[in-house]
Amino acid sequence: MTVFAQTEQVDLATGEKKDRVTAFIVERSFGGVTNGPPEKKMGIKASNTTEVYFDNVKVPIDNVLGGEGNGFKVAMTILNNGRFGMGATLAGTMKFCIQKAVEHANNRVQFGKKIKEYGCIQEKISQMNILQYATESMAYTISQNMDKGSKEYHLEAAISKIFASESAWYVCDEAIQILGGMGYMKEAELERVLRDLRIFRIFEGTNDILRLFVALTGIQYAASNLKFLQRAFKNPANNFGIVSTEISRRVSTSIGLGTIDFNPHIAPELQNYGKKAANCIELFGKSVERLLVRYGKNIINEQYILKRLSNAAIDIYSMVVTLSRASRAIKLNLPTAQHELNMTKVLCIQASNRCMDNLRNTSAESELEMIDVMEEIAREVCNKGGVNTTHVITN
Repeated sequence: MTVFAQTEQVDLATGEKKDRVTAFIVERSFGGVTNGPPEKKMGIKASNTTEVYFDNVKVPIDNVLGGEGNGFKVAMTILNNGRFGMGATLAGTMKFCIQKAVEHANNRVQFGKKIKEYGCIQEKISQMNILQYATESMAYTISQNMDKGSKEYHLEAAISKIFASESAWYVCDEAIQILGGMGYMKEAELERVLRDLRIFRIFEGTNDILRLFVALTGIQYAASNLKFLQRAFKNPANNFGIVSTEISRRVSTSIGLGTIDFNPHIAPELQNYGKKAANCIELFGKSVERLLVRYGKNIINEQYILKRLSNAAIDIYSMVVTLSRASRAIKLNLPTAQHELNMTKVLCIQASNRCMDNLRNTSAESELEMIDVMEEIAREVCNKGGVNTTHVITN
């Protein structure tokens, strides 16, 4: 098994001793390794989860992974691969759920018609397939970048993990809803899937923490760029090229010139939807810059805002990967090209609307007022230890 433990390391620069994480391969044959009984869990019962105890275990130096004190890097590599793999895995899970739902919709008759002919069912089936398509597109895109030798895919892997885990939960839940009471039965083979899926929003980094990671990664890049420009503007005479370029960029953007252009890279049928993605990217950049100016380093404490910023980034990525995949399908004249085109159109409309709303809400006064009130509500409930309301009839 792979074990992460604190080991004492000496800082070569200062001589100071510090505890750092080191990864080890530990075998039961080393002695001193025991475990408790299997945990009783909601789902993934085929995976044995238990407490492991180590009592004076001797581990050979050859069993150190990645070098002493480098355990965090090893862990991040494992997590990145797990997050990427999750998108591919859950895309398959969604296919299974969709198959079950469609099979029922094609055969179930209500009020004289098969339920597949009703708008509510059509909306569910369409949305389920759009989310599956986007999840699979993310997995394809990340795997291609990895195959090309890219080492920096941790951000995309995090986005993929969030999107895939939440989409799969939605798809399975809607599949059960389409089946109605039958979907609640074990024989439908969906209740176990739903229980198994619940863990995916928790492990490999909870979606809540990963959202902060996604937002702060984007902010970190923007902050470094702003610092560079600030230094240049302090001495414009010696940095005329940098200053003039930045001024030109801002002026051209404000009058609609020099914007992001996806047109050379996507199919003609998707040009208008590429513009939606481009507009979201531009507003995202402006929003990040505005937030940095307003909050500075304290932005890391504004989790309500960071969550909305992250949701915008996730929607942008979903648009980009589906635009790319659908364009490729059209170029190759695949038999499913029109179907993929339709799903991409709907996704871009939905995602761009959500993205714009989230970005505007990072600075809308009504939204900021709501955040303050929600903080107060949460504080009162926690102080009370639960629901903090009084029944009007008893008073």
